[in-house]
Amino acid sequence: MAAAEPAKRRPSTGSGAARRRPTADGKAPSRSGGTARAIRSAVEQLNMLLGRAPESVSAIKPTDGGWEADVEVLELERIPETTSVMATYRVTLDKEGDLVAYERKRRYTRGQIDRR
Repeated sequence: MAAAEPAKRRPSTGSGAARRRPTADGKAPSRSGGTARAIRSAVEQLNMLLGRAPESVSAIKPTDGGWEADVEVLELERIPETTSVMATYRVTLDKEGDLVAYERKRRYTRGQIDRR
């Protein structure tokens, strides 16, 4: 069986690139590099505080003071896995990527689906 060829990426026609202003050195600012650093920082620091390895980051957004991320953590492992207890933590980072606050926003079983 042949592997499917990845879809070709079309050039962006949106105005997102037009809204970016060049930095002092003339280069366009890179949000993606900062986002990736913020995600790594949130995951690493929350792991240190909780003693549990986060499983995923479900949301991240820049704020005036840095970043805010929602991180999913396995709190209680059960068999079958769909009954394991998960938690969503809201993590607040400053501009340097240091964790300044975190709180557990919700707990749920792994097999639970949000009703929206």
